[in-house]
Amino acid sequence: MARDELKRSTYVETKKRGLAPLFITLGVILVLVIGGALGIERFLSSWNAGPEDYEGNGVDPVSVTIPDGANWTEAANILAEDDVIASPEALIEIVVEDDSIILQPGTFELRTQMSAQAALDVLTDPASLQIWTVTIPEGFVITQLFERLAEHTGFSAEEYAAAAEDPGAYDGVSEDSTTLEGWLFPATYEFSPDSTPESILQVMVDRMVESLDQHGVAEDERHEVLTMAALVQREGRSHDDFTRMSRVFFNRIDQGMLLQSDATVAYGTGHLHVVTTTPEEREDADNPYNTYVHEGLPPGPIGAPGDDAINAALNPADGPWLFFVTVNPETGETLFAETYDEHLENVGLFQQWLRENPEWGS
Repeated sequence: MARDELKRSTYVETKKRGLAPLFITLGVILVLVIGGALGIERFLSSWNAGPEDYEGNGVDPVSVTIPDGANWTEAANILAEDDVIASPEALIEIVVEDDSIILQPGTFELRTQMSAQAALDVLTDPASLQIWTVTIPEGFVITQLFERLAEHTGFSAEEYAAAAEDPGAYDGVSEDSTTLEGWLFPATYEFSPDSTPESILQVMVDRMVESLDQHGVAEDERHEVLTMAALVQREGRSHDDFTRMSRVFFNRIDQGMLLQSDATVAYGTGHLHVVTTTPEEREDADNPYNTYVHEGLPPGPIGAPGDDAINAALNPADGPWLFFVTVNPETGETLFAETYDEHLENVGLFQQWLRENPEWGS
């Protein structure tokens, strides 16, 4: 073979052998690029899909209890642990967008593998509760109490108000009580969904009567004791305050003085959010709860007293005080005085606090 032909042959073979690895390399790169693109697509698809969630209304029945005081994160974790929802995040993603959704404690009949929305629909429907759990704070007035019951049971506040129209229909209520105000004991209750507004209110009255009996209150003294207890409950923050306030009111009654309680005036006006009352409100004789005008205790309780307040009404502290004023509504710090001049000094401290905290208003 001629030298030139040998060179051309060698060049062609070398060129063929040199292109093969190149095509292989390009093929590998192409596969990696396509695979990576598919992986990224799957990742983005998964990322855009949001939290893991089931579809539909679920499979097998399961009872789940949401404890009193639990928040939505805790509730979501409980549901996920019981396989009611696929992930806590699926439920939390819904509720964080609407802060009006209220979590109610109790035992619910749910199903495994429900969508988060389906589970939420059950949790927010009072009628779906197997047990209605509701906590009534001390000091709640009856309208607040009915609203709280409505939030956690299958009845409206209006239905409770209608059921309470005749206080004499409830066993244990004194004949001189014209409303159920003060007769519904503040506590945590569990009610069956087959309850009625009347049966629920009777349970709460029974609990109050039980407390009065435990304190040794005679039947003919129940109304008066509850009236004093509710007064110190609304005015005070602590057991010590309750007993000293009780003493102040008894001392004033014994000396023929008006009680002059802003809490009673505010109750009569319905302005329960205020810290003080106005001169016009304190002069209004048409308000039967105005203890700046009317002598003695108000006509009845101005809220729901607890055991501490009932005990204070029966066992006031020893002391000569005739006046008190809460000088710091945020902390509840209250100062007591025997003379009017001392009281005026304390009132000055309260007025100074109001000037420094104008958002509290009047």
